[in-house]
Amino acid sequence: MKNRVLVFGTSGFIGQNLLSYLGNEYAIESSSLRDLSNLSKIYQNDIVINLVGKAHDHKGEATERDFDYANYELVKELYTVFIKSDAKLFIHISSIAALEENGSNHALTEDMDCNPISWYGQSKRKSEEYLLSQDIPKGKKVIILRPTMVHGPGDKGNLTLLYKLISKGLPYPLANFDNQRSFLSIDNFNFIIEEIIDKSEQINSGIYHVCDDETLATSSIISVISKVTEKKIFNFSLPKSIVKGIAKVGDVVPIPLNSKRLVKMTSNLVVSNNKIKKALGIDKLPVSAEEGLERTIMSFKDK
Repeated sequence: MKNRVLVFGTSGFIGQNLLSYLGNEYAIESSSLRDLSNLSKIYQNDIVINLVGKAHDHKGEATERDFDYANYELVKELYTVFIKSDAKLFIHISSIAALEENGSNHALTEDMDCNPISWYGQSKRKSEEYLLSQDIPKGKKVIILRPTMVHGPGDKGNLTLLYKLISKGLPYPLANFDNQRSFLSIDNFNFIIEEIIDKSEQINSGIYHVCDDETLATSSIISVISKVTEKKIFNFSLPKSIVKGIAKVGDVVPIPLNSKRLVKMTSNLVVSNNKIKKALGIDKLPVSAEEGLERTIMSFKDK
């Protein structure tokens, strides 16, 4: 008999890709927490995956309460029902922002002190602390995943903005920034979820970082976009001070670049995925960082 898997929060591109990936192997059911009565569906399933959450708000319209409710209060509701049910595995998707948001020159590991600064990061960390403080009954597992930025078909994040800029033949203005960042292709995300389900007996409850095996520099991303679109990239090396000034203007005026996006595109953020791979007995993830990026860019091109 197939494991019955209930996934909350499948309206985004991560959820849609995950449902498609797992659909052939498991009895999948998707649901929303806009109606809390849907929590009762947990009683009919073996595994619960929580993708519900409020992501970064670049428009500045969300309140602290909005983040707290979606990223913390709903997690408590989910866990309360999970504990009462016969479900054995609860996979909660947190974020690397619960640990660090400003970037780091050292590989981030799960045992480091947390430094969330935004309402988003702080609310994600609160849900982690809540789950870690619980006395998990014998026979149940709670896995907290901290993915880096996930990309793939249907993604509407910063990679999409960068692709639109480059594909139009516009010059790339950030050539003076040199950085390395950990990303996560949707293919590797889906693979990790499946591995956790299949090997739930051998993995301990706790926090695990999830990212591709290799890092990518923004310059490498530009090269991949250039390769896929077959367009020559013109690097426009503006001084860093000018770029930062433009980004500050973007904090007030709706232009493609603002301070938050600039940090995500130019700072170092290297994350270690050694803990999750060791727990699951994985030597290497199936998709390289560059291959995953090419697949994502191709999906933009095909639209």
